[in-house]
This record gives sequence, C-alpha cells and structure tokens, in this order.
Amino acid sequence: MSTNDNTSTLKAAIDSVSGAAQNVLGSITGSNADKAEGQAKQDKASVEHDASQATAKLPGFTASSSGAVTKDNEDRTSGSYNQTMGSAKEFVGGLTGSTGLQSAGRQQNKEGQEQEAAGQVKDYASGFSDRVTGTVGSAVSGLAGNKSAQTEYDLQHAEGKTQQRGAEHDITKKADAEAAAAHK
Repeated sequence: MSTNDNTSTLKAAIDSVSGAAQNVLGSITGSNADKAEGQAKQDKASVEHDASQATAKLPGFTASSSGAVTKDNEDRTSGSYNQTMGSAKEFVGGLTGSTGLQSAGRQQNKEGQEQEAAGQVKDYASGFSDRVTGTVGSAVSGLAGNKSAQTEYDLQHAEGKTQQRGAEHDITKKADAEAAAAHK
C-alpha cells in the first residue's frame, strides 16, 4: 500500500488498479491474505480519490485538502458583483416601471456572467498549468536531489490543483442551477 500522504487522483487510480490485481491474484491462488490486502488497497484508493477532490469554496477563495488556499481571478469576483448589481437594478426597474433601469440591469447582469466565466476559464487554465509545471519540476528536482526545489514545485502543484478545483466547483454549480431551472 502507498504511504505517501499527498493525495492525487492519479495515485488513487493506480492504487485501485493495483488492489484489484492483487485481489484477483489472491482469488486465483486461493490466498486470503492477498485478497484482503487487495481489497484494503482498493478501499484506501477510494478514500484517496475522495480526498483529492475535496475543496472548500469561499467567496473569492478556494481551500483544498492539501492545505493550499488560492484567490480567485479578479474577473470572477468583479463578474459576480456585476451580476448582483445588475439583478438589483433590473428588480428596482421592474418595481418602479423604469424600463431603462431594468434594461441596464439586464445588460450589466449579462456582462457580469461573461466576465465571471472568463475568470473561471483563466483560473482553470492557470491551475492546470501550475499542476503540470509543479509535477514535472518536482520529478526533475527529486531526481537531481534538490529537496528545496522539489518542495516548491509540490506547493505549486497543490496550489494549481486548488485553483483548478475552485473553478470546477463554480462551473459545476452554475451548470446544476441552469439544469434545475430548465426542469421547472
């Protein structure tokens, strides 16, 4: 079983396949110990997978199970603000009969949605880039024996993963809300 505490989706998948193979080997050879150890690896892989996906999304920030905390791209925050202000203007315009205010609010809301989506894409792409750079840099630093650089690259990977998961969270949340509205 793997003893590395750095959870990752890839590591979880590898442990799951390894556990399944050991479980099958135990079944073929009749070894209850291999079957039990294989099942334990699969169970641990499931927990590792869940942990690798864990994030806490707060307004403007994302925190992950690795301990990394990242700030959202400014377009996400500004876009959200513009959506809120646009909705408020649209509501007040509707109450007061001001079609101009209502139309301006609708436009600001739409622009805010586009701005937030652009920020989400930027965060997702930046997070992905940091994950790749961190992974490759950590591997190269590890092979070179540079523990200090390896630690920095591991941190870059963790922050990239957190940033990416935060964008994924918001994108999924919006898609779920749109799907729920479509079913009403």
